[in-house]
Amino acid sequence: MEKPSQKPPVTRTKTTDSAREIIAIGEFGYPVGHLGHLTDTQAEALVEFKKLCQEKNLFKPASDINQSSHDDVTMLRFLRARRFVPQDALQQFTETEAWREANKIGDLYNNIDIKDYEETRRLYADQFSYSTPNGLAEEVAQLPYITKLQGDLSNRLPDKRGIPVYVFEVAPLNSKTMSAYAKSSAKTTVHNQNSEKAITPPRMLRLFALYENLVQFIMPLCSNLRDRDHPTTPISQSNNIVDISGVGLKQFWNLRTHMQDASTLATAHYPETLDRIFIIGAPSFFPTVWGWIKRWFDPITTSKIFILGPHEAFKTLSAFIEPANIPKKYGGSLDYEFGMPPILDPAEEAHITWAAANHKWPEGPMRWVPGKDGTLEALAVGSINGKERREVVATMHPDGKPEFAGTQAANQIVNEALGLDAGAAPARQGGPESGAGNGAGSQPIPNGVVEDFLKAKYSSAA
Repeated sequence: MEKPSQKPPVTRTKTTDSAREIIAIGEFGYPVGHLGHLTDTQAEALVEFKKLCQEKNLFKPASDINQSSHDDVTMLRFLRARRFVPQDALQQFTETEAWREANKIGDLYNNIDIKDYEETRRLYADQFSYSTPNGLAEEVAQLPYITKLQGDLSNRLPDKRGIPVYVFEVAPLNSKTMSAYAKSSAKTTVHNQNSEKAITPPRMLRLFALYENLVQFIMPLCSNLRDRDHPTTPISQSNNIVDISGVGLKQFWNLRTHMQDASTLATAHYPETLDRIFIIGAPSFFPTVWGWIKRWFDPITTSKIFILGPHEAFKTLSAFIEPANIPKKYGGSLDYEFGMPPILDPAEEAHITWAAANHKWPEGPMRWVPGKDGTLEALAVGSINGKERREVVATMHPDGKPEFAGTQAANQIVNEALGLDAGAAPARQGGPESGAGNGAGSQPIPNGVVEDFLKAKYSSAA
């Protein structure tokens, strides 16, 4: 078992003149504290935590015919949030399970009207990249000059983590828009909801349907795209870009209650799902008012946000995210406008078999269910005009679709012949003729090299 240092990792990397030095100091920086990278003490804490939850009838272990009620990724999020103290994690887990039951969060996500879901998604957050292979700098942290706003769930970002990226625009959340949304969301109801215990307002319930999409669909999707460092370590966090361009002081004040409620509930019931938040487009008065704004959030949350100056957005983001995955409006090359459907990483094509010919994810909520032979099926849920939607739209092959097996094997042989890492550039990212990738596909292959390599290899073996 891998045994990372017990001390918080401290890493430094040079970036740009304006950003100067990025410093990361993290207690459980990815992949530390995640599956496959637990110390013996952390692994023991996971066993103890599950035992405590089972005794309280909050957790059911896997059996020969059933999966466990909660996977280890979920249990570890609660443990990391409570510094791997099982009793502390149990308290938060107990409160979350009670909240989920009272508000019927599972039923909400499975049956929410698709139009309501999409209205909320377009209002709050667009996913412009579900996955960012090759997209995050090898060492990431906080800029000494940049004020921290929101908390840090992962302070070290190895290259190719494949963590999903979200973008939020705050300017559209004006008083008129929020008033109209409050009226629309007031109609949100959940069958069998415990009205006496369900104190979460409808406008918040819709927002948490998006959190359910994150943990039930997006994170498993990213986890099964293996073109990244630590490919067997599940993805359980997200990176966020928050654009506050054009937001005035009055609008900030009007949004304070909403932001407080959202932050409090997310921290309590979806712990350790946030990696970082980058604030872009901050007005000149923002540093002045930050002193009272940060009181709206808990200390863990406030340690995760970074305010980027007008000339630092691209320079800083490109230290974390590949320019190809940064929208053009922030200096990158990605064709993206707020409100567009999610943009997915090309690497998914090697893992996804589509049920329809258009090769697109449908609108509305989705989740993964077990398929045949170790596959996962993407099930489109929600409802349309009061009728439940249950439609398998795609199948995920975690180890790659069968038709890619031969090219991947051939690519490994070519890489080995060239003295490169065997898995440096999967063939799906470009063969020898494409010039793409970092391995065999990124350079011309001299004539006869592979043939001579194979002859030498097998003649010596004989």
